[in-house]
Amino acid sequence: MKSEFQRWLLFRIFGAVLLSSLMAALVLYFYARKEVGDSFYDAHIAIRHVSDLLWPVIAAGSTVSLISGMFLAIFLPQKIAGPIFRIEQDLRAVQKGDLTVVIHLREHDTMKEFAGNINQTIESLRLKIKSIQDGYAELENTQALQEMEGSLKVAHDELKSFKTQ
Repeated sequence: MKSEFQRWLLFRIFGAVLLSSLMAALVLYFYARKEVGDSFYDAHIAIRHVSDLLWPVIAAGSTVSLISGMFLAIFLPQKIAGPIFRIEQDLRAVQKGDLTVVIHLREHDTMKEFAGNINQTIESLRLKIKSIQDGYAELENTQALQEMEGSLKVAHDELKSFKTQ
């Protein structure tokens, strides 16, 4: 994985986890600030009520985590899936034999360097196949010349059989 892409991905995941943790900590802090009553019995009851109040803290933390996870699930794959879809479409054209394909991505797409590497590979294949095609055409010309030489020799031999002087 390229370090720039890795940092981009880790930053977003870390941000979602940090946001979830901070929200859960804030909710817990506000519930935990409840004052203890005057007597020990009141404190015991208050503490029992604080433990009963942990359910909203857990629910709030889970909700924030769920919302953060949903945002990650919606927006993070979009940044990756869009370029992969375009690369896949262009590679289908290459699979069908079109080696003139050049993959174009937007300026800030995450897979731009990967697409560049694929473009270099396609260009290398295109040049090698072009060289093979040129060599084949040259061989065809050579074969045609050899066939012409054979025909010329037969015609020359036939012409020699005639006496013109």
